Amino acid sequence: MANFLLIHGAFHGAWCWHKVIPELRARGHRALAIDLPGHGVDRTPTADVTLDGYVARVGEGLDALGESAVLVGHSMGGVVISQAAERFPERLAALVYVTAIALEGGESMMDNPVKASPREFMAGFQPREDGVSIDFDQSLMKDAFYADCSDADIALAETCLVPQSGAVMREPITCTAERWGSVRRAYITCADDRALTLDGQRGMLERIGFDQIVAMAGSHSPFLAQPAALAAHLEGIAASPEYAG
Repeated sequence: MANFLLIHGAFHGAWCWHKVIPELRARGHRALAIDLPGHGVDRTPTADVTLDGYVARVGEGLDALGESAVLVGHSMGGVVISQAAERFPERLAALVYVTAIALEGGESMMDNPVKASPREFMAGFQPREDGVSIDFDQSLMKDAFYADCSDADIALAETCLVPQSGAVMREPITCTAERWGSVRRAYITCADDRALTLDGQRGMLERIGFDQIVAMAGSHSPFLAQPAALAAHLEGIAASPEYAG
C-alpha cells in the first residue's frame, strides 16, 4: 500500500482529483487531495497567498497521512512539490510530476528558462485590477486545459476555478541536491498537452533529470480525462523505481 498526497495546479483545487482518489483507493492505497491556500474551498485572500504558505499546507497534508508519502503535483503543483521536497525530504517516498513545471533552484514559474507554454496559452492569463490576482480567459480554457474532457468535467471546472496569485508565480524556489535531490522523482508526460507542450515538458526533463519517465496520451488534465490510467501509472511508480508504464 502506498500513501498519495495529490497537489493541484494553478486556478484549480483538490476537487480536480475527485476521479483519481477512488481509483487509487480501489487499488488498496491511501489518497488525499488538498486545497492550497486561496484555492478550492480555502478562503485565504489572494493577496496573502505565498509559496511558503503552499508548502506549509503540504506539510499539513503529510501530517494527515501520517506516513511517508508519494507527493504528486500537476502543472504549477510541480513547483510546489519541489519546494516541499526541500522542506520535508525525510517524509517523502517519491515525487511525481504530472505534466508539471520542473525548475532548478533560484528559478520561478515566470522566469522558467524552458518556454514550455505556447503563446496561445500565455495569452489566456488576465491580470485583475487588484494587481495580485490572475484569471484565465474562459474562452480559451477548454482548448488549454480540457481538450479531451467531457462537457460535464468542463462545467465542473468553470464552477470551481479560482483566481491565481501572481506573486507565487514570481517567487523563486530553493532546490538542493542534499534535500530535494535525495527524493526519487518521476515525470508523467502528456503528449497532447496545450498548456505545457510535449517539447516543453521534455526540455524541463532534460535540464532537471528524473529517475522515471512515463508517457501518457491526452491533454493537460489526465485526472479528469483518464483517471484510471493515471491511477495505474501512479501505482506503478510508487511500487517500482523501474516502472516505465
